[in-house]
Amino acid sequence: MKELLSAFLISMGLTGAAMGEPYAGYDRLTVKADHRPSVLAASVWYPAGTPTYRGLVGDNAVFEGTSAYVGAAVAEGTFPLFVLSHGSGGNMDAISWLSSALVLRGAMVLAINHPGSTSGDSSPRRSLQLDERAADLSAALDTLLGERTFAEHVDRSRIASLGFSLGGATALNLAGLRFDRDAYEDYCARIGEHGQDCVFFAKGGVDLAALPEGFAADMRDDRITRAIAIDPGMTYAATSASIGRMKTPVLLINLGEANLFKAADVGPDGSDLARRLPSALLKTIAPAHHFTFLAECKAEGAAMLAAEKDDPVCDDPEGTDRAAVHEAIVDEIAAFSGL
Repeated sequence: MKELLSAFLISMGLTGAAMGEPYAGYDRLTVKADHRPSVLAASVWYPAGTPTYRGLVGDNAVFEGTSAYVGAAVAEGTFPLFVLSHGSGGNMDAISWLSSALVLRGAMVLAINHPGSTSGDSSPRRSLQLDERAADLSAALDTLLGERTFAEHVDRSRIASLGFSLGGATALNLAGLRFDRDAYEDYCARIGEHGQDCVFFAKGGVDLAALPEGFAADMRDDRITRAIAIDPGMTYAATSASIGRMKTPVLLINLGEANLFKAADVGPDGSDLARRLPSALLKTIAPAHHFTFLAECKAEGAAMLAAEKDDPVCDDPEGTDRAAVHEAIVDEIAAFSGL
């Protein structure tokens, strides 16, 4: 009988439940957004009230995935909510390690794929439509709060925007930060080939003298009570007026003492946003660099990327423990958010 039960649990992916593994609940949402021609894919991570089957989210040939109870019932109670924005060329499932970890600290996470800047659909031209990225998350939040299954578990007084890289800019945009088109053009002219973001846009033939109006739009969502930006982009172009008006508490996390990804440096050697923004708290995690944020790599991941002449996103600075950096990121977010 025990053998039959074990076989059943394995076939259903419930071995984690049987052994008491702490997995988050995971489900998908379909988001209708007026500013997009088609629906958007979103995901919600939450404390699981009952285990279902174990799914592996974000797993591929290069990166390790994250286990979750797919479609599980939500645990009783209300929880803080993070609305999560991925970076340029990323996607919501690729950073599932962060969503899961925050849920296991007692939160919910709402994430979305941004058309035009996701994996396999990363366009330099479309990535600069910053207003659309912020509107994606506001529309996703509308959808979540309209779903009774999840809405009744959201602590609406504790909704935070959270993002990495270009997603960090989106998180700050939702909290009230605005960006100046001329300032961004000047930044790229000044930093040249040392600005990885500027090089990316140049390869796409982007005319920085004619950035879309949405780049500078006011995308403040009044439901956002805190903002967390990890190695955020675009901060060289943050307007002084919007910085002066921002009262929302902000956590800025830089990866590495000397941030080699200059676009993401918010310290005195970069955009200096951390000093200019009175409501900001800056934390630096080292040794690490920009891509240390990404999921842990499989043993063969680095070799596969090298063979394909892709970015060496599995190669961390000497002495870096990517799992430890991830844990430190979660610790900082948890402390800032009162988890």
